[in-house]
Amino acid sequence: MEKYYGFDLGDAESAVARLDKKQNDEVKVLTIRDARSFVTAYALLKDGQLVIGEGACYVPDALMRRIRFKSRFLDDPHAAKDIRSFAAGVLGELYLNADLVKGEDVCFYIGCPAGWDKSAREEYREIFEKCGYPPVKIISESRAALVSACQSRHLQVGHDILSRPVLVVDIGSSTTDFAYINGGREVELRTGGEVRLGGGIMDELLLEEAVNASSDSKKIRKIFSESEAWKNYCEFACRRLKEKYFSDEEYWQDNDCTQSVTIRYSHFPVHLKLRLNREIAEKLLKTPGAHLNNRSFEETFKDSLQEAKAGITDKEPELIFMTGGVSKMKEIRKWCQEAFPDAVVISGSEPEFAVAKGLAECGRIDEELKEFRKDVEDLIESTTVEQIVEDRSPDLYRSAVDAVVEPILKQAVLPVIEEWRQGKIERLKDIDPLLQKEIRRWLQSEEGREVLKKPVAAWLKKTAYALEEHTVPICLKHHVPYSALSLNSYFGLSDVDISFDTKNLFAVDELTWMIDTVVSLVVGLLCGGSGIALIANGLPGIAAGVVISLLVLVLGRKQMQKVMVNMKIPSGVRKMLPKSYFENRLERMSLEIKLGMYDQLENVKNEEISGKLVREISDEIETCLTRMAEVVEIPLGESVLRD
Repeated sequence: MEKYYGFDLGDAESAVARLDKKQNDEVKVLTIRDARSFVTAYALLKDGQLVIGEGACYVPDALMRRIRFKSRFLDDPHAAKDIRSFAAGVLGELYLNADLVKGEDVCFYIGCPAGWDKSAREEYREIFEKCGYPPVKIISESRAALVSACQSRHLQVGHDILSRPVLVVDIGSSTTDFAYINGGREVELRTGGEVRLGGGIMDELLLEEAVNASSDSKKIRKIFSESEAWKNYCEFACRRLKEKYFSDEEYWQDNDCTQSVTIRYSHFPVHLKLRLNREIAEKLLKTPGAHLNNRSFEETFKDSLQEAKAGITDKEPELIFMTGGVSKMKEIRKWCQEAFPDAVVISGSEPEFAVAKGLAECGRIDEELKEFRKDVEDLIESTTVEQIVEDRSPDLYRSAVDAVVEPILKQAVLPVIEEWRQGKIERLKDIDPLLQKEIRRWLQSEEGREVLKKPVAAWLKKTAYALEEHTVPICLKHHVPYSALSLNSYFGLSDVDISFDTKNLFAVDELTWMIDTVVSLVVGLLCGGSGIALIANGLPGIAAGVVISLLVLVLGRKQMQKVMVNMKIPSGVRKMLPKSYFENRLERMSLEIKLGMYDQLENVKNEEISGKLVREISDEIETCLTRMAEVVEIPLGESVLRD
């Protein structure tokens, strides 16, 4: 793509921005009908000409005038036709001004409220497609505002958005959107569009105040009842006056901010004087309105802030970034500060153009995202991850064995032996199945998983560092922070705190081969033939040892073992073997068990099971890489700050 256009079609005003790759990715707000921010209005004249912008509100010989139609899009089927007519007019102006040239490789990014669902967004996109626009993508206005925030030079916002929790408050003419971002990941909290919370409400109240104070109020109301276009044009004039007042509130609090509007609806023009001062400004914020369910703008906005705050389940924002012309109002900034007292509240130098600029930036980011994600996909589709995991799997096996053997002997084996010693297990042959059951149970328990967490985390940490030899070059190529593809950063690993679920990386309950290996080695080495070794070794002078020796002489070892495993050894004889003896014996045997397991793992391990382990861990790592790549839009948006 050569150029990206951002079209912020607002309910009251609109703006178009363009990013030109040939001009070092500079974003420029284009002029439409001699205005960078132009009225969202159109008029169809008798000669078939289509007029858009401010002139559409009062141009003579108009067969039709329309304004304020975007806010009706979701519930008024006629609004789509109005949007299509206005969008066609904007497209014509772009071609007329040579801001858009046919045949160029371009794309339009058009904003919509965050609350619109997928179906509404697709219907909206089709409107522009039918108008003849180049390829169109619909982006939420809160997302565009967020991208715009990344480009702001205020307080290094781009870096803050990557490293701190941020709340973006986008106040439009008809809706207010809230988006929470932490570490570059966005969560759309709610949209004020449900109660039509926007700056346009204050415009309506200001116009009502002016009409009430006019000596021609009856004439004006009659004109407004017959011509919605003139009413909306006067509301637009109120909007301009309001922005003028709040851009220098300290000065205007002691002076009347005024403007005269000439309404040319009939042969005799009517003059309407608009006025704004401290008293009227207070009324705009505190007067209940029908569109707000008979609540004031202040009450509704504060409630919306609290709802947004309640929707944040993570850390509270440390930074609040505000966009939209109304964000210049000190009162609104103060309300945000009251709701989030520990946050810094800021906005860009031109908040009214933040969405349009952010939309254009989304085009550049989209293209870079495609290249970035393609490189990540190539890494995932290669055998790199699998090879890294396979090369390090012996370390994982050994560290896992070292971690589990002693706990198994203490938590699973010793209790079974104690049950036999106390007479709860009648015969030696009954020990084997119980040991197998208890060892399996312990390995699959939460306690067993907890024991495995530390060695698995340490292994994964080293594996992640090895993987960074391949991810860091990708990050360097696309000007993305190394942490964007760092597993250690993603999991938040440390030597003490492990914040991921180990069972997804080391699924013990599925690795029956490892469990079987542990069971067979422990049982085999410990019992030495169904429990004979438990009482035969190292017990000279003990009655049980004498009995066994005699049986060996009379029956031979094989026959003796057959008799012994089925024999009900008297409880008194069993208790002659103290518990401490078994504890010491297990302690001495732990090294022998480990060595036996190492041999099994390294020399006679099941290749199919080992391969499954490598695949499962590799798949989990690759899934994590994919997730990280999906949220890299914000770091890419911030990369311009470093270039």
